[in-house]
Amino acid sequence: MLVNADFHIHSCFSMASSKDMLIENIASKSKLKGLQLLGTGDGLHPKWLNIVRESTEYMGDGIYSCDGMHFVLTTEVEAKHRIHHVIIMPDIDIASELSDKLPSKNKSIDGRPKTNLDGGELLDLAHDYDCLIGPAHAFTPWTGMYKFYDSIYDCYDAKPDFVELGLSADTDMADRVSELKDFVFLSNSDAHSPWPHRLGREFNQIELEDISYSSIKKAFKNKDVKANYGLVPNLGKYHMTACTKCHKLIDPCVSRENKMKCSCGGTIKKGVDFRISEIADLNEPIHPSFRPDYIHLMPLAEIISSVHDKGVTTKFVQGIWQKLIDNFRTEINVLINADLNDIEKIDVDIASAIESFRNGTVDIIPGGGGQYGQILFEKEVKKPKLVTLDNF
Repeated sequence: MLVNADFHIHSCFSMASSKDMLIENIASKSKLKGLQLLGTGDGLHPKWLNIVRESTEYMGDGIYSCDGMHFVLTTEVEAKHRIHHVIIMPDIDIASELSDKLPSKNKSIDGRPKTNLDGGELLDLAHDYDCLIGPAHAFTPWTGMYKFYDSIYDCYDAKPDFVELGLSADTDMADRVSELKDFVFLSNSDAHSPWPHRLGREFNQIELEDISYSSIKKAFKNKDVKANYGLVPNLGKYHMTACTKCHKLIDPCVSRENKMKCSCGGTIKKGVDFRISEIADLNEPIHPSFRPDYIHLMPLAEIISSVHDKGVTTKFVQGIWQKLIDNFRTEINVLINADLNDIEKIDVDIASAIESFRNGTVDIIPGGGGQYGQILFEKEVKKPKLVTLDNF
C-alpha cells in the first residue's frame, strides 16, 4: 500500500512550537492535508508520551491512532556539535526506556532534548533499542550534519538508516555527494504548528505492507520510498549564502573574505547550495536505480497567499483553501492530482500557479540567511542582486 508519511514534526513541548500542537489537532489537520502516517515528534518527552497514550488508541506494532490518523513514535535530538538527528522508535515503552537512558539535562523540559553524545554513540544507543536513526535536515547550516562533518561516516562511524534532506535541498543536490548513493532520502516537514501549510509541507510516499513499525523498518531497508515531495530548494530559508540580518544574498567568496560579516553589521550564514558544492564529488547528480522522483510543490495556502498577495491565515486565503478542500477532499490531491480545468472553476489564477509547479516553470527569489524564498508567478517583482566583490 502506498502511504503519504511525514516522520518529523514537533509537539507543543518543543521550543518555538505552537501550543496547539496536540494529537487531536495534528490528526484532523493532517487528514485534510492528505497524509496517512505521521511521526509524533518529541517522543522522549515524558509529558508528551502521556498525552500520546491518553489521546490515541494503540493499534499494535508501534502504531497509535487518533481520528483515523496513524502515528509512529519519533523524536529529534540535538547531539554533540549541535547536530540534529531524527529517531523513529518501535513503541511508547521503548521510547520511555530510551528517554531514561539518554544522558540529557533538558529532556523533561524541551521536546527536542540535548545530549553530549556524538552521532556514533547516539546511533549505537538507538540501534540497541531497535530504533531507526538518521541526520535531520542534513545540509542546513545551523544544525545539519554536514555543517560540521565532511562525511556522514565521520559523524556516525557506522551507517545510519536514512538521510533527511531538509527544506533547502532535494535529491538532485544530495546525489552530487556519492557517499549518499546507498541511502534512503526522506523529505519531512519539521512542522512546529498544525496548520496544513506546515504539516506535510514536505512528505514521503512510501510502499508499506501495512501501517506498522515493522513495515516501516522493512521499507527503509528495501528502499521502498517511492516519491519525495517537497519545496523547490530555492524556497528554503538557508538555500543561499546570505546575511541573517538584512537577508542580502552574498557571494560565498565575498563572505569568506569579510569573515562572514555583512556590511550592515549582520552575520552571513553559509547556504546549503554552497555547502553542497564544497562536499560534492560529482559535477552532476548520479541517481541510483532505486532513487524515486523528487516532486516539487508548495503548501496550497502559501500558493493562494502568493498569488493574491494576502496573508496565509487571512479569511480570504483560508476561504479559497477551504473551497478547494471541499471540492477535492485533500490538499495533496489539489496540488498533485486534481484536474486543472476543475480548479479553474474555483480560481483561474490558482490553477495557473499549480500548473507552473507541475511543469516546473515557477520563478523564485531564492531564500537565505533565515528568510524563505518567494514565488513570483507572473508578478513583476524586481529580483535582488547577488552581492559580489564589486558591489559589497
